[in-house]
Amino acid sequence: MKTTKKLTIGVLLAAMGLSASAQLKDWGCSDEVQQQMLEPVSLYQENVKQFKASKDQRYLEEAYPYWKQVVANCPRQSKNLYLYGANILKVKIAKTQNAEERNALIQELMAMYDTRIAQYGEAAKYTAKKASEIEDLLKEEGLEQYYQLYSEAIRLGGEDLEAGYLVKYMEATINYVRAGKAEPTLVVDNYDIASDLLDAELEKNIDDSVKAATIRGYIAGVEAAFSPYATCDQLTEIYSKKFEADPENVDLLKKITSIMMRKRCTEQPLFFSATENLYRLEPSPTTAMRMGQMCLSKKQYNDAIKYLTDATKGVTGKDRYMAYLYLGHAYNGAHNPVAARNAYNSAAEADRTKGEPYRMIAQLYAGNSSSASEDNVSGRSAYWAAVDKLNKSKSVDSSEENVNACNALIGRYSAHFPKQTDAFMAGLENGKSFRVPGWIGESTIVRTR
Repeated sequence: MKTTKKLTIGVLLAAMGLSASAQLKDWGCSDEVQQQMLEPVSLYQENVKQFKASKDQRYLEEAYPYWKQVVANCPRQSKNLYLYGANILKVKIAKTQNAEERNALIQELMAMYDTRIAQYGEAAKYTAKKASEIEDLLKEEGLEQYYQLYSEAIRLGGEDLEAGYLVKYMEATINYVRAGKAEPTLVVDNYDIASDLLDAELEKNIDDSVKAATIRGYIAGVEAAFSPYATCDQLTEIYSKKFEADPENVDLLKKITSIMMRKRCTEQPLFFSATENLYRLEPSPTTAMRMGQMCLSKKQYNDAIKYLTDATKGVTGKDRYMAYLYLGHAYNGAHNPVAARNAYNSAAEADRTKGEPYRMIAQLYAGNSSSASEDNVSGRSAYWAAVDKLNKSKSVDSSEENVNACNALIGRYSAHFPKQTDAFMAGLENGKSFRVPGWIGESTIVRTR
């Protein structure tokens, strides 16, 4: 590899296609210093260019002293200064055999990101980047440092982080707890934070199918990481002592009811007690929804309907979807299938990516097939409408869990289709349009078995 030759200032300017006056943009240093840095800038950039062309890492090593000069003297020369700087430093870190020198280079990498934050902002993103670098470079030895950095990134602006960092935050939390550095409650607390941020990110990108699918993958990653801590008995064990010690702590009550509701642990006595206290201390649409869910678990359907109806008037986002879904369950339990269907349809409108509302409507139709008895095939047309809803469910929610649940129900309901001879006797023909009678009232097509 040839050593890059030093150039005169005039040649540098010509090579960079710039006049002296054009150089006087804000590099974060005086005009005089900026002029002095033109040669180091060109030399480090030329080495980076040679590296890109050849993939020979020696060019990055040769770029290091020139790059270091520029960062130290003109830290706003370019954002690329930090992009290339990370590559330069990580090559040097990988090649050094001296532990003391390696640690010094890692600290230099961290300081570089601090400088980038000071010059260009984006503190949350680059604090998370620091955490990721420490995790990759120091492994278990850096656990304390990278966990604290991920936590700091969340504090600085978790809503601005790429979804992948939220999964790393959750994994770091679990490693931190397993190392005996914190109680298991930290896993639950941070799961609640990560899940809320991922749900918000999904809602923001819901119209972009590729991004939405990626975020759903990250959500699955967080769920998988959390699953060992997620049984209702474990959650009860984790939070019971805290609740008994401070039963009117509103923040604690919100945390308990939120996490237990998310994990569907709503039949636990702890959930009932925390929900009642929270609603008494801070009535709101959100606490009304928790009261409704509690009443639903106790099969107190009329009370559940009252609370959940109040909740739907005020909650937003995922809570709105859940409120309508639970309201549908409550109306179903109260034997009001028409109102249940209306609530499930509202849930489907609140979150167009969820298949469960359509599954529930399918089960309503199948469970009330007698209401379609005027179809001349003993109400079996209700199963056609039910299967239609299950196919709709799969079309909006292709998750493995939903597709498997729908397919199981389709197999069961298809067995209830009328025989071909029975349909013929009723004047019905396969593939022809048909309107299911009674309150179901769906337009469908004739199918036989």
